[in-house]
Amino acid sequence: MKYYNIEIFKELDQSFEKQFLQYGKVVSFKKKETPFMSDELHRYFYIVLKGKIKTSQMNLDTGKEITLNIYRHGDMFDTLILLDGESHDVLYEVLEKVELLQLPIEKVREWLKTNEQFNRHFFPYIASQIRHQETLASDLALYSTSERLSKLLIQNINPSNHHYYQLLQNLSKTEIAKLLGTVRHVVERHLKELEKDDIIENNRKDIYVKNINGLLEKSEHLLLE
Repeated sequence: MKYYNIEIFKELDQSFEKQFLQYGKVVSFKKKETPFMSDELHRYFYIVLKGKIKTSQMNLDTGKEITLNIYRHGDMFDTLILLDGESHDVLYEVLEKVELLQLPIEKVREWLKTNEQFNRHFFPYIASQIRHQETLASDLALYSTSERLSKLLIQNINPSNHHYYQLLQNLSKTEIAKLLGTVRHVVERHLKELEKDDIIENNRKDIYVKNINGLLEKSEHLLLE
């Protein structure tokens, strides 16, 4: 387990780490796979070891999709099912080949009740996820797509931002649009405007920020909140 350099593993004593080794199983999924279509998330809890996997919601009438989370190295899911046992309406899709640590969900619930080490890591992580969803909701309601895109580009180069740092690396413009709750051509139009202002350099799957101050001016009031 130490090989994967997951933060939670660093905090475990040897006896508890043995339980992860005993009950955990590494599973993998290929890019573009849609896993967890049956009751796996009611039976198992997952920690991301490598790769990217997203959750989203879609309007089946319009086809519009919004990405709620992109889980990466060290992230855990599904925390809602773990806590209340209820299903919720989200889709999972693999963005980059992932390796996941699969744990029996009932065992994880037992650890939540009995193991202080696990709790010390789990509950701050849950709080971080709640804050992330709160910010997503307020940004969607209060700010334009161009403002949200500028903020996202700043967050992508901020090492202290766990949710977004280097998230856009190898991410398609379609997936960036889904993060912002819009469509690809809208994102491409705003990226061209930033290119025209010499703020970014826009390559196929890589966006390089050339003028951080210019980008900060476009997203300053969002980042102050």
